[in-house]
Amino acid sequence: MPISPSQGSTGGGNTVTITGTNLAGATAVHFGSKLATITANTATSVTVIAPSGTGTVGVTVTTPGGTSNPVTYFYVGAPFKSGLSPVSGVTAGGNTVTITGTGLSTATSVAFGTVTAVPTVVSDSQITVTVPEGVAAGPVGVSVTTAGGTNNGLSYTYIDGPTIGTPVPASGPVAGGTAVTLPGTDLATTQSVTVGGVAAPFAVISNTTLTFVTPPAVGGTPGAVDIVVTTSGGSATGTGAFTYVAGPGI
Repeated sequence: MPISPSQGSTGGGNTVTITGTNLAGATAVHFGSKLATITANTATSVTVIAPSGTGTVGVTVTTPGGTSNPVTYFYVGAPFKSGLSPVSGVTAGGNTVTITGTGLSTATSVAFGTVTAVPTVVSDSQITVTVPEGVAAGPVGVSVTTAGGTNNGLSYTYIDGPTIGTPVPASGPVAGGTAVTLPGTDLATTQSVTVGGVAAPFAVISNTTLTFVTPPAVGGTPGAVDIVVTTSGGSATGTGAFTYVAGPGI
């Protein structure tokens, strides 16, 4: 006598269907010692609303002809989430997040705000999930749904990629050492600045401004080079945005 699903939340309330033969006129369905609410019944099936419970119980169907042998049903506790890593990423999504906790082995979905994704179960204490595209930049709640229910309580922050404007000044000597102010957007989480492919020391002034000092030009060669700013939300490139100028020779 199959039962589907064969597991559910300790709080009950989910729909369960038991199939078999000679089930017409069912008068009672017990989950252990508790009665379930019958919602549909035919000669080959009984559909019920599971009562609350814990652990593993036997499910029996009683008809005018007697009581069936029990089939096994498992009560699953609600998941508990203890951590999420990383806690932020680009608004476009696509990065992998690891969620740790307990009761995660039956996880079927992870919601980032209103957008859901299907997780990969690693163990009862860990799942991974590819972050879906966010609706907008900013924090969203993260919830995990398992056979035992849904648990909230963690937060993930979507971050827009940076943009950069025209540097001031836009040129300097090949020896480097020029202090440059760079306007842009979403610069608060800047992780690196390169000029012509060489890392430059920088300071974040605000979400819309950073400063950096130009390194020496590669090989002492004058000319226009790219500025690349990398943040936790991605990278922005100013193509040929800074020009190295050769010093005078006499």
